[in-house]
Amino acid sequence: MTSPIFVALDTPDLERAKAIAARVRNHVGGLKLGLEFFTSNGRSGVREMAQLGLPIFLDLKLHDIPNTVAKAVQALRDLEPAVLTIHAAGGRAMMEDAKAAAPAGTKVVGVTVLTSLDGEDLQSVGLGADPHAQVERLTALAREAGLDGVVCSGAEVKAAKRLWPGGYFVVPGVRPPEGSAGDQKRVATPRQALNDGASILVIGRPITAAEDPDQAARAIAATL
Repeated sequence: MTSPIFVALDTPDLERAKAIAARVRNHVGGLKLGLEFFTSNGRSGVREMAQLGLPIFLDLKLHDIPNTVAKAVQALRDLEPAVLTIHAAGGRAMMEDAKAAAPAGTKVVGVTVLTSLDGEDLQSVGLGADPHAQVERLTALAREAGLDGVVCSGAEVKAAKRLWPGGYFVVPGVRPPEGSAGDQKRVATPRQALNDGASILVIGRPITAAEDPDQAARAIAATL
């Protein structure tokens, strides 16, 4: 069975990303490349990473007017990412247009509430203070818009799965029981997130910052 772990290579350094990916490739199911990586290395960097033979999760969290997002997604079509993120808060029309512009094999998922935010943060930008309610609202909207699934924390994935039994759920902010939360405020253990309905787990620093990334990836995989 393919591992549900996508290792987050959040570094602008292409050679470092390749070195880590090469070490852990046998114990993860895919590679997550985010803004740091993409703004430094662009499309050619994504292609280089894809040569390792693992699915690519392009985590760009696109959020703009529908036409702009659709054109951005079209510009990424030839990279054929396995997963691509957009912000569900961009609204239904934006999500519909993004999905329509994506290649058939790409799962387009809507980011609900970033795992670095809590209720106080949501209130500060004029939203309700309950992340759970906001995740449920945006999950329902993403489903109506025809997306493949959503990104949510381990704290909300069970509720999201209940709302959308056939959805694809990406859970970041995953930390082993003994791991540091870092700048994440809503975290879960890998096993708990899977039990609650996660389709894939995004794990970064517990693997990439470990003395032996391969051993760290194997240890996490063993808990699953």
